[in-house]
Amino acid sequence: MLITVSKQSDADFTTLQSALDYIPIGSTESVTMRIKPGVYEEKVTVRADAPPILLLGDDAASTIISWSDNAHTLDDAGQPLGTFRSGTLNVLSEHFTAENVTIRNASGPGTGQAVAAFVDAGYAVFRRVRLLGDQDTLYTGKGKQYYDDCYIEGDVDYIFGAATAVFDRCRLHNKRSRGYITAASTPEDEKCGYVFLDCTITGGEGVGDVYLGRPWRSFAHVAWIRTTIDASIIPEGWHNWGQPDRESTSRYEEFDSSGPGANPNARAVWSRQLSADEAAGYRVIEILGGWHPEGY
Repeated sequence: MLITVSKQSDADFTTLQSALDYIPIGSTESVTMRIKPGVYEEKVTVRADAPPILLLGDDAASTIISWSDNAHTLDDAGQPLGTFRSGTLNVLSEHFTAENVTIRNASGPGTGQAVAAFVDAGYAVFRRVRLLGDQDTLYTGKGKQYYDDCYIEGDVDYIFGAATAVFDRCRLHNKRSRGYITAASTPEDEKCGYVFLDCTITGGEGVGDVYLGRPWRSFAHVAWIRTTIDASIIPEGWHNWGQPDRESTSRYEEFDSSGPGANPNARAVWSRQLSADEAAGYRVIEILGGWHPEGY
C-alpha cells in the first residue's frame, strides 16, 4: 500500500496521523507513507497493531515532524504528561522504518524532559534521520533498533532506554556543558544495550565536560567503537549517577577512539578499553540477536 502525505493538499492526506489512522485495523500489508517536503506540526502515534510501515521523506532538511510537548505539559484531564507521553513521534508497532525525515521536539532548552522519538517497537530502522531536541531526545523503549547515518542532538540523557540499539556512522551533538549523551537501562539478561560504530561526537561552541553516559539502571551497557570525539567530552568519560554500586554492574566500553576527546588513560577506572578481538565481536547481526536491518 502506498499513501502520500502533503501539506499542499496535493496528496492522499494532509497530516501524518490521518494517514496512519486510515490503515485498516488488522491489516498485515506493508505500507509506504511518502511524505512530501513541509513542516508537519503534529503529535504522531504508530499504533501497536499497525502493519510494517515505512515513513519516507524526500530529505531530512525539508521534511520535518515537529511538536513541543514536555513532561510538564498538561493532558486533557489536567495532569502532567510525564516523560513517556511527551514524544513527538511515538512508535508502538512491531516493524517500523523511517528514512529522510527530521523528528523534532521543539519544547526548548530548560523545559525538562521532552522526547522527540519514543521507539517502543519490536524492530525499528532509522536511516538518514535527524532527531532534534534537548533533554531526553530519543527514548529507546524496547526491542531491536538500528540507526544508520543519523544526526542526534541534545543535552541531558538524550539517548536513553532499555532497547538494544546500534548507531552506525551517526553524529551525536552535545548542546550544553555538563550533560550526558546516554542513559541506558539495559535489562540484566541482555548481552548488548547501545553500540556505537564509527560515529562522531561534536559539541557546540564552548560546550565541555559532557559524559559519554551514566547508568539509568544497574546493568547499563554502552560500547563506543572507533568513535571520533571532540573536546566536549570530559576525560573520565563516564558518570555513576551518584550510585557507586552501579560501577560494578554497568558495562561501559570503548575501542580505538580518536580526536581530542579520546582519553583512554583518563577514563573512569570502572570502564573498559576493549581489545581488537573483543571489538571485532560487535557485528551488527550479532548485536541485534540474529536480525540484520539491511534490506529491511
